Amino acid sequence: MSNSFKYTYGLGHVPSFQTSCRPWLSSSIEVPASGSTPLEITFDSVSRFIIITNTTPIDEPSRTLRFGMSEAGVEGTNYGTLQNGQSFEAEFKVTRVYLMSDSAAASSASVIAGLTGIGAEHLPSNWSGSSGVG
Repeated sequence: MSNSFKYTYGLGHVPSFQTSCRPWLSSSIEVPASGSTPLEITFDSVSRFIIITNTTPIDEPSRTLRFGMSEAGVEGTNYGTLQNGQSFEAEFKVTRVYLMSDSAAASSASVIAGLTGIGAEHLPSNWSGSSGVG
């Protein structure tokens, strides 16, 4: 029997996305105003899911939050938006999330992610921000 084959986890490893994941949480994130460089949140592993919340209080003036999977997407036209107090949840395989306020005022956010055992190096470019990819 050959010892040259070494099994490794990768993006197609289904059990990595079926089991419980390692939690990653950050709150009170200061999100830069529109026109600034988007804030990059990085993970050391590929995510199984993400939850992004615009934590700007609902009784304050509207500070819409842009979010996407690439800097180009958030700066361009490939991003999602959240109003004060709103959340977004999705099962995405990502290693980075980008945040930027959609107004001249900074906003705040929290990010929760479930991380798999698949290292970030298996998804080195995350997403491009082109062809409808955020």
